[in-house]
Amino acid sequence: MFGENFNAIKLQTINRRMFILGAAKITIFTGIFIRLFSLQINDNKKYLTLSDKNRLREWRLPPVRGEFVDYFDKIIASNSEVYQLHVIPEEVENFRYLMQRLSNILALSNREFKKILAQKKKQKSWETIVISDNLTWEQFVKINSYLYDLAGAKPVISVSRNYPFADNYTHILGYVSQASKEDVLKNEVIKNHHVPGLKVGKTGLEKSFEEELIGENGVERYEVNAYGKRIKQIDYKEGKKGKKIKLTIDTEIQKLSNNILKGLSGSISVMDIYTGEILAMQSSPSFDPNLFLFGISQDDWQLIRNNPLKPLINKTLSGLYSPGSTIKPIVALSALENNIINKDFKVNCTGKIEMYGQTYHCWKKKGHGVVNLKEAMKQSCDTYFYEIARKLGVDRFNETAIKFGLGEKVLQDVYSNEKKGLIPSTKWKKNKLGEGWLIGETLITGIGQGYTQTTPLQLCLMTAQLANGGHKIYPKITVNENDETYEQIKSLIEINYRINKQLNKGSDESSEGLFSFIKNKKHEALYRDSENIKLIQEAMFASTNEVKGTSYSSRIEDPKYQFAGKTGTSQVKRITEKDRELDLSTSEISYKDRDHALYIAYGPYKKPRYALSVVIEHGGSGSSTAAPIAKKLFKLIIDRHELREKVKNKKPKIINNLNAI
Repeated sequence: MFGENFNAIKLQTINRRMFILGAAKITIFTGIFIRLFSLQINDNKKYLTLSDKNRLREWRLPPVRGEFVDYFDKIIASNSEVYQLHVIPEEVENFRYLMQRLSNILALSNREFKKILAQKKKQKSWETIVISDNLTWEQFVKINSYLYDLAGAKPVISVSRNYPFADNYTHILGYVSQASKEDVLKNEVIKNHHVPGLKVGKTGLEKSFEEELIGENGVERYEVNAYGKRIKQIDYKEGKKGKKIKLTIDTEIQKLSNNILKGLSGSISVMDIYTGEILAMQSSPSFDPNLFLFGISQDDWQLIRNNPLKPLINKTLSGLYSPGSTIKPIVALSALENNIINKDFKVNCTGKIEMYGQTYHCWKKKGHGVVNLKEAMKQSCDTYFYEIARKLGVDRFNETAIKFGLGEKVLQDVYSNEKKGLIPSTKWKKNKLGEGWLIGETLITGIGQGYTQTTPLQLCLMTAQLANGGHKIYPKITVNENDETYEQIKSLIEINYRINKQLNKGSDESSEGLFSFIKNKKHEALYRDSENIKLIQEAMFASTNEVKGTSYSSRIEDPKYQFAGKTGTSQVKRITEKDRELDLSTSEISYKDRDHALYIAYGPYKKPRYALSVVIEHGGSGSSTAAPIAKKLFKLIIDRHELREKVKNKKPKIINNLNAI
């Protein structure tokens, strides 16, 4: 009895265990089945995507930067293919081992090695480190062949800037370099297009036109093996190249300007007196912007930075100089316009004048004798201009000077580093210095000294507007399809000339209507009487082409190249009586104490078309240093004119409804 019960209990226990074990198996297999179903059916897309991410890689390509071309469509800033190596730290198992391997393959110096390690500490683990942005083809191939042992290393084919004319265009174009955190944070366009190693404009037109130049990113998709090595390209989406920007610059004139200024500190500007197109704008000394593309070396940077002639400063736009005697045409014009003098007004120059116990010297110790306007301009007589400045007053001079482009930015907001300069007035001094204006300050303002500060480009614009008959122009350095043609501008100027002439005949109702018309038109007259402009032009011609003219030795007798101009010599320190007694030559004076040499000119004289300004820092006399440069330039400028005319866009002339005037 007991044995049967025991066996029954034992059998029940075994059955129960078998049931539990079977139920457990069913539960486990059901769970496995459900999980497999979930993985293969429900989460199919998810894991397929993850699988593809391991198998497929996507690269966002750097945008291809737009090019700069000169007026003749010659490329002056292009792009070239470069090979780079990127590393993303979070994808690397042993960063130091990887760097040791890369150091051996690429022959990295200890300094470069430590720099990369320091960069890794500064940034987030998912941010890309550019190990090299300019690999040779041999290095690039070698890296690709060792990818199985370089987990996390990513060879990249990219594009970089190239400046074929080296230092000829540096201060016009500026340069590009790798985008900094500040660039990304401050510019939304750079932020949206940013990829590791992206180059963006740092100065000049490269920076000013960044948004037009940057372009759109392309995208590449590749299949890779377990080591991350590319097997084949799966997809490619082409990016959009940035805008091509055409400049008004003539490379040949720009190159000559650069060559002339080699070894000198100064500026050359050349401008069309009607269209305002800038043909050349060279600042010297310059430097090769290609040095900055992949990170400038410490040695190169120190050579540029410590150069006493300051190559980093764009002297054409940022250099402020007392204009010296180059201001005299505007002083004379202002006096004529305000009926202070006429062409026959004369002054007896004895070499100096006395006023309130102060002596004001003429540059010619024994004086020029009795001179009228033409002779005073021709020989640059300071005494004559002291006298007319005294009669004119600084405020009336200020109005005329500003009309003709002094004291204001020439290219508006195209360059962030362009300076306004200063044309003083009684109000300015009172507000700025809290002092009243002195008569002696008026006298030295009349010869371009004192508080007056101008840029070389302002002097070029002033000259251009005197040369075209006294009409406002609008300088530009880029070509736009909608720009007015020379013919259209000339037509408008002729209309405005006739209107202004009619206005001078009377002040009846019709004249008032015409006055309203001219005020609403571009290229308006900057003068009251056109005869006054002609007097200034004749005086500038005499200064260059008549005996005793200060730039007579730099004249060109051939009418094809003949030009009119005005020399200027700007003091950089006060001349003492001892200095006058010593009467040292320029070579005997220390470099920093020498005067700046200036020259303004326009030509050809009979049918003027171009104006220029030359400034040579510490060059001494404008007549001996700056004027000969203009002579060299004008031959090329005039010879290039016909070629320039051939590429101009032909546009219909403005319909002239005022022929009856």
